[in-house]
Amino acid sequence: MSDEADIPVESLFPAATERSRLAALLAAELEAAYATMGNGRVTPVEDRRRFATELSRFTFSSPVDLTELLPWLVRQMREGVVQMTHPRYFGLFNPAPGFPSILADHIAAAFNPQLAAAKTAPAATAIEAHVIAQIAHRAGLPAGSAGHFTNSGSEANFTAMTCALTKVCPSYRDTGARAFRTPPAIYISREAHLAWLKIAHQAGIGRLAIRLIDTDGHGRLSPIALAEAVRADTANGAVPVMIVATAGTTVGGMIDPLRASAEIAEQAGAWFHVDAAWGGAAIASDLLRPLLSGIDLADSVTIDAHKWFATTMGCGMFITARPWVLNEAFNIAASFMPTTQSTPDPYTASMLWSRRFLGLRLFLNLAAAGWAGYAHHVDRTVRLSRHLQVKLASCGWETVNPGGMGVLCVKPPAPHRPVREIADAIVSSGEAWIAAATFEGRDVIRICITN
Repeated sequence: MSDEADIPVESLFPAATERSRLAALLAAELEAAYATMGNGRVTPVEDRRRFATELSRFTFSSPVDLTELLPWLVRQMREGVVQMTHPRYFGLFNPAPGFPSILADHIAAAFNPQLAAAKTAPAATAIEAHVIAQIAHRAGLPAGSAGHFTNSGSEANFTAMTCALTKVCPSYRDTGARAFRTPPAIYISREAHLAWLKIAHQAGIGRLAIRLIDTDGHGRLSPIALAEAVRADTANGAVPVMIVATAGTTVGGMIDPLRASAEIAEQAGAWFHVDAAWGGAAIASDLLRPLLSGIDLADSVTIDAHKWFATTMGCGMFITARPWVLNEAFNIAASFMPTTQSTPDPYTASMLWSRRFLGLRLFLNLAAAGWAGYAHHVDRTVRLSRHLQVKLASCGWETVNPGGMGVLCVKPPAPHRPVREIADAIVSSGEAWIAAATFEGRDVIRICITN
């Protein structure tokens, strides 16, 4: 058995000079990767056998010098993942992160605060609450709106469903789905993110509780179809629990009719939620904010800062105009947790307990750029997408989604190969990354400019 003195503890907790040296080494490696990013492949280098061989050497039976390990790891990230920070990445809602948010990750990791309780991290919890309040105010939600940061939009949407179920049927908190004497119903557009099916499963009400509502033919939820579905469910004894309007659908970037959806929800006594995971950043833009008219009527809103707000992954937000429902849904008392009377503890108003200091990413981005800087970022995305749309149109390509939210769904002129073959060929070349998708029953090439 090895003597304790032989264990290289300094590898985990190096001295200040060694920390500085390694930080400088990593910074230099990353800068070198950034410098060559635009000239390299967007897609991974397919050499899995070599990578598997190299990876197999890490048996962790003996330590590896970080001086060798850090350059190796940066190289694997440069060659072994889709480069979402590449200027020709036109893929999913994953932008190049703002540099302040990268610095925020460094700060949060160095201090490693635990955000379950306000007493253990008063500065961090106050910063997050302040950012949430500023986002709520910018979105036009009523004074007193609150919420918290989440690891993803799915977590935020799960929080919304839990709040809706608790608000409509308070005994749901203690008895779960058995609290409903008749089946609960959740309404989403067919173009909404299908994570809602998994969320319903997690919530215990089952996937059949999700009603997939027809669209208007342009990728937006149809108010007529929604109203009819609510009427039919009510007549058949089901309980309308929540109506979800998407602001920035995954395929087309479309915005559902928010005001009409809010009115139907109010008439039905249902919770009105806006899933603005992508489109929520439009609140920064004077040009695009009118497209979100009606978001101020929401009981709750989801916004992902790691999408159009350009922070590092993952950084979602759940914001509600009814913050007391969060406490009703998630409150719990634990004798071992430090508490304070002046500030609510995050673990009593969210589904998570231990949590990273996520909100610092958006705080630093917003503080460094201001709303004007974010408006420039969002508006430039839209201008670039419109420029590309014009270029494609001049070559006979058709844009089928009338959005204007930085997402293009396009079809090549006839005759042409199947769009999925075209997309596969482009991705395989490594020159760019685009996606094949289906919009209103038509195969399209989806292009999203996030960089």
